[in-house]
Amino acid sequence: MNTNAYIGTELELFARATNWKRYFAGRIVPELGQRVLEVGAGLAETTRWLCDGSQTNWLCLEPDTALFAEIQSRIDTGGLPACCSARNGTLSILDDPAAQFDSILYIDVLEHIENDRTELQHAARLLRAGGKIIVLAPAHNFLYTPFDRQIGHFRRYNRKQLRQICPGSLTLTRLEYLDSVGMLATLANRCLLKQSLPTQRQIAFWDRGLVPASTFCDPLLGYHLGKSILAVMYREDRGGGHDGSRAKNP
Repeated sequence: MNTNAYIGTELELFARATNWKRYFAGRIVPELGQRVLEVGAGLAETTRWLCDGSQTNWLCLEPDTALFAEIQSRIDTGGLPACCSARNGTLSILDDPAAQFDSILYIDVLEHIENDRTELQHAARLLRAGGKIIVLAPAHNFLYTPFDRQIGHFRRYNRKQLRQICPGSLTLTRLEYLDSVGMLATLANRCLLKQSLPTQRQIAFWDRGLVPASTFCDPLLGYHLGKSILAVMYREDRGGGHDGSRAKNP
């Protein structure tokens, strides 16, 4: 990500995908802790689902100036919990050693960052002992579509790729696929429809029909199949490790 305008068009399109947001929020919220950094907060729609106001500090970091202004407006008008604040920029503006977080979130963001390995290494240095980097990203490069390209995705991820870029000072404690049923729809689009952008009707069908089916099927499949991937990278202490790329298999 950079300080240029965000080229994606999906933020408004997926804003009403409430079942999907509720689903992944249930997988992520127990991991958060009290001091949270959300990288690439966008329109803060995800913030509204993950931040319940019980956190002591929730920092929305957004490089796009217009999106940052929208987040700040929501904070100023009470549209987000009082613990929320916003800053315009990337991780490079957070080099203050006092800026230590319990969790750093990349929710559908890491795939937009060309040098993802360096990004995670920088993020790892901002974690407190016991802190976590939490990544939710689109899964499987064989599902890469014109839609991915249009909204600025450099890649989609599988388990091997996330293991490779996990900083050596962290340990992967969770690595799971989500939305197994939705994966079939994405594969159909990849092979048959080849649309550059899904319609609002298609998004509604996926969210109302396929996501609830996935919430039932994913546990039965052991979270081994899905069109999204969730990773939790844990910092055990501040003294050991390095910023290489090795990680324990979850």
